[in-house]
Amino acid sequence: MAFFAQVKQFFGTTFSFLSDSVAELKKVRWPSRKELTSYTLVVLFTIIVVTIYFWVLDIGISELVELIV
Repeated sequence: MAFFAQVKQFFGTTFSFLSDSVAELKKVRWPSRKELTSYTLVVLFTIIVVTIYFWVLDIGISELVELIV
């Protein structure tokens, strides 16, 4: 009987979690298409800048190592 009680408790807490999650998702303010586009562009620009920074840093360190070796 203890096993069935644990199964019942597990599914009860799981369904409770899922229903609470759906309730919280209904409270979310989703971004508009314009906001989503601008946020995406900011993220892509940031990724490009950071990638270029690390690329230049990698080339610099590689040249420094070549000079030492």
